Amino acid sequence: MTTLDFTPAPAAAPFARMVLAQAAAETRQTLRNGEQLLLTLIIPVLLLVGFSLAPLIDIGGGRRIDFLAPGVLALAIMSTAFTGQAIATGFERRYGVLKRLGATPLSRAGLLLAKTSAVLAVEGVQVVVIVAVALALGWRPQGSPVAALLLVLLGTAAFSGLGLLMAGVLRAEATLAAANLVYLVLLGAGGVIFPLDKFPAGVRPVLELLPISALTRGLRSVLAGGAALPLGALAVLAAWAVLSLGLASRTFRWE
Repeated sequence: MTTLDFTPAPAAAPFARMVLAQAAAETRQTLRNGEQLLLTLIIPVLLLVGFSLAPLIDIGGGRRIDFLAPGVLALAIMSTAFTGQAIATGFERRYGVLKRLGATPLSRAGLLLAKTSAVLAVEGVQVVVIVAVALALGWRPQGSPVAALLLVLLGTAAFSGLGLLMAGVLRAEATLAAANLVYLVLLGAGGVIFPLDKFPAGVRPVLELLPISALTRGLRSVLAGGAALPLGALAVLAAWAVLSLGLASRTFRWE
C-alpha cells in the first residue's frame, strides 16, 4: 500500500526557473509601460518612416532607407538597453524594489541575468517591428546576420553597463533627466539620422568613438555595405562594454 507524504518541503525554485519568471515579469512591465513603449518602439518607427519618406536629410548618395534602417535599429537598442533600463532601475532602487528582490531566493546575479534577458526580449520585439516597417519601405538588407547579431549583443552589453552605471550612482530624478538628455545628444551626434561626415572634421574622430556611432556604423557596414565583420566597430563596443560593466559592478548601490 502506497503511503502519501504530506510533509511540507519548502525550498526555492530552481535557479533557471526563477530567472525566467523574473525576466518574464520585467518584459511584461516594460511592454505595458506607455512611456517606455513610446521611447523604445514608437519613436524609432516614426523616425524611420518620417525621414525615409521625406527628403529632410542629405545622406550624400544612395537610398535613404538603406542609410536609416541600420541607424534606427541601433537607436532602438540604445533606447532599451540604456535609457529605459537606467530609468527603470533608478526608480526601482529609489522605491526599495531592488532591496526587496535582494531578500528573495533570487540572487543578485540572477536578477541581473533576468534584467538582461528582459532587455534582449524587448529588443527582439523592436527588431521584428522595425525590420518589418523597413522592408515595407523598400529596404533590402544584406551581409552576415551573425555579424549583425554580434554587434547587437556587444551594443546591448555596452549600453546596459552605461545604464546600470548611471542608475547605480545617481538619484532616480537625476537618472531620468540625464538618461533622456544623453538619448537626445546621441540621437543627434551618433550618426543615426545625420551622417557623421556632415560634422566638423575636428570633432568627427571623437564622435566615432561613441558607442551609438560604433553600433550604427557597424550595422550600416554589414546590412547596407555587406561587410563580413566590422572589427573597428566591434572593438569600440567591446571596450565600452568592459569599461561600463566594470565600473557599474564597482559603484552600483542597491539601496
